[in-house]
Amino acid sequence: MLKGKKILLGITGSIAAYKAAYLVRYLVKEGAEVKVIMTASAKDFVSPLTLSTLSRNPVLTELFDEQSWSNHVMLGRWADVMLIAPLSCNTLAKMANGICDNLLLAVYLSATCPVAIAPAMDEDMWHHPATKENLAKLSSFGNEIIPVERGELASGLFGEGRMAEPETIIGFLKNNFFLTSPLKGKKAMVTAGPTYEPIDPVRYIGNHSSGKMGIAIAKELQRRGAAVSLVMGPSPVNVLSNGIEVTRVTTAEEMFTACNRLFASADIAVMAAAVADYTALEKAKEKIKKKDDKLTLELVRTKDILKSLGEKKKKEQVLVGFALETNNERENAMEKLKSKNADLIVLNSVKDEGAGFGHDTNKITIFGKGGSEFQFPLKSKNEVARDIVDTIIKLYYA
Repeated sequence: MLKGKKILLGITGSIAAYKAAYLVRYLVKEGAEVKVIMTASAKDFVSPLTLSTLSRNPVLTELFDEQSWSNHVMLGRWADVMLIAPLSCNTLAKMANGICDNLLLAVYLSATCPVAIAPAMDEDMWHHPATKENLAKLSSFGNEIIPVERGELASGLFGEGRMAEPETIIGFLKNNFFLTSPLKGKKAMVTAGPTYEPIDPVRYIGNHSSGKMGIAIAKELQRRGAAVSLVMGPSPVNVLSNGIEVTRVTTAEEMFTACNRLFASADIAVMAAAVADYTALEKAKEKIKKKDDKLTLELVRTKDILKSLGEKKKKEQVLVGFALETNNERENAMEKLKSKNADLIVLNSVKDEGAGFGHDTNKITIFGKGGSEFQFPLKSKNEVARDIVDTIIKLYYA
């Protein structure tokens, strides 16, 4: 999968820099062409000669010296992917704020290729609010963040902050940048986020859905070649469309209308949004004032989007629903699969720690027609999206 691919590896000043030697060796063994850029402090942890020998290319450290000038613009255009591993806390802060005081940062700021980063730092630094803010900035710029691992740290402490192992990084590159495109020419529709059902001009009925899971699925479907339409509820999460068609909605009725418009031409539909089951029968035109100790609201059922799509689903379409349950999880998911005429139901349980609304991780079980059942451990939502899309592709081409 990496044969002939051009990988530009940036190495910063971290004790984890020793892993870069293994990373270069594995990349070359996979058939990739590797060029290495190092910061000045990185040379204190690993030898440029070692990396030059393993990569079979000169290691670049200076923007210019007495003999030559490194063309940072061309380096960023040469690569299929720029990988920075390890990424120190210092370089992370510089990247987040557009500082350009060395060759690696000059290449990063001028790169036209995708960028992946593998952070490495002590646990206290990893959990500092400034680090979180800087990572959020880099993510909003479109950079892919390779999750840190938990284990023994250079300080002697045990916790989060370890750079991912070289094998994990290579798997990340393959899965995020060099997958085949089995869904090329196909259309996919995804829903994400909550819906808000107004009570009066300032209040609404809603839920805690962030939309992260649906966004991750939309991105993964696009990564596999599909043309993706995302119907997004009122989530604060920023959606970097990058070619994904985004339709913003607020209420269940608006989501119903958008989904029914898009479903007819979709090959795949994934209904990951947390749609309100009820809406106010009457919406007050003015803000409801406090008068009595009790306030009675009359609610009516919203339109069942998944069921409506299941009723009109064609044989060649794949329809995927979600079930977030608090009890009788398996029974409720299986009943939903049958009653909605879905092809797959993705089950979340609120009882599973780290799963469900608001988290960056999720733990799922996928149920299919004919009694198939696939259980997955707790993973990042990007990895969960990959598992879901893998399952959809297998079903679509079965």
